[in-house]
Amino acid sequence: MKTIDVHNHFYPMTYLRDLYRNPGVARLDGDPDGPGDVKLHYEGDYNVLVCGHRRLASRLADMDAAGVDVHVLTLTTPGVHVEAPQRELGLARMVNDDFAAIVREHAGRFQAFAALPLGQPGAAAAREFERACTELGLAGGLVFSNVNGVYPDDERFWDLYERADALRKPIFIHPTTPAHPQAFLDYRMVAVAGFLFDTTLAIGRIAFSGLLERFPNLTFILAHLGATAPYIAERMDRAFAVYPECRERISTPPSELIKSHCYLDSVNFDPDALRLGLAFAGPRRVMLGSDYPHQVGDMPRAVRAIKEHVADETVRAAVLGGNAGALLRL
Repeated sequence: MKTIDVHNHFYPMTYLRDLYRNPGVARLDGDPDGPGDVKLHYEGDYNVLVCGHRRLASRLADMDAAGVDVHVLTLTTPGVHVEAPQRELGLARMVNDDFAAIVREHAGRFQAFAALPLGQPGAAAAREFERACTELGLAGGLVFSNVNGVYPDDERFWDLYERADALRKPIFIHPTTPAHPQAFLDYRMVAVAGFLFDTTLAIGRIAFSGLLERFPNLTFILAHLGATAPYIAERMDRAFAVYPECRERISTPPSELIKSHCYLDSVNFDPDALRLGLAFAGPRRVMLGSDYPHQVGDMPRAVRAIKEHVADETVRAAVLGGNAGALLRL
């Protein structure tokens, strides 16, 4: 069975060259065609881009060394939605065309989740999602925990969810800088804690919004082992039982909705956290993720954590690749 990493990140060179020549909200402080690392800056945070972020030969060597067969690529922060509308759409199409070319040219080693023009109200993201999935053959799409301060339960995204529900293609929720980031701007707390808190807020809003009951075939993949959702799920259900506001739009306890519509990636390498994630979501709903090649990511450790801390051989095989293979039809 193939080992499949569903949480890792790649910036196509066409995208990086565009940012380098035409800096906007996102900007580079070095030439991406150069040999060294460069920084990608955006509001509230930055990423250090190493070879694995932009050069496939380096990435493939790292995958082979870690024993990973397939990477499901994503663009990651800051996303295209931080730019002006016309540029945003052009960047999304550019990234997705490049992802599709990578999938074709390296048969069996890569798939991808589409970058989407989420900053535009209405159907633009839905149209690009459908193009990416049906014309380009990508595995699904990515949304962020907030989009310019708007959370993903907002009805402006429901055209996208309707399309994903009809196509039965998953949507990966990746965190970004929280909408009110001031307290997170020191000590890299955006990456350390802000990402997790913002993902948890997004998941909670989705669960209570009625979105998951409205679209029965909609599936989300939640980054970083679901952030803190497995830890606070019982509290969500207590809130559903006692707060009328939490029952206005749903008839099912939120933890049940999350469990029936969501998968978790394994980007939390603590064995106790991994056990909690498996206990919450179930063995068929956790998938290998590494956060490679970010500074805080670790592909060998991600694989090792599953092999060392998941005792049941069947569950271990499912997490390392079986679950992703079934969901993404790989």
